[in-house]
Amino acid sequence: QVHPVESGGGLVQAGGSLTLSCVRSGSAFSIFAVGWYRQAPGKQREFVADISAGGRTNYADSVKGRFTISRDNAKNSVFLQMNSLKPEDTAVYLCNIKRLAFDDWGQGTQVTVSS
Repeated sequence: QVHPVESGGGLVQAGGSLTLSCVRSGSAFSIFAVGWYRQAPGKQREFVADISAGGRTNYADSVKGRFTISRDNAKNSVFLQMNSLKPEDTAVYLCNIKRLAFDDWGQGTQVTVSS
């Protein structure tokens, strides 16, 4: 089974920006909904944003106005543009691919925001 692969994490100062990528090789990427979640040490995994197969987007209240999710089906990719980053955004960010009963996760990419 092909799992999604995240990249683009790193260390950034508060107020900075990062763009995360989620890539899943294979066919029919366009039929999947794709979501970004994050998990900080000692905390539960939480929803960040998602984008449907049709391009409809949803965001957690904590990131609205700062993060933008988008997709490029020709590149089998979904992106998360993160602006105005805060220390509380520090977490492992994970990509989730799903459709009907199919649900798959990547390994995650670390985002660390220093104050």
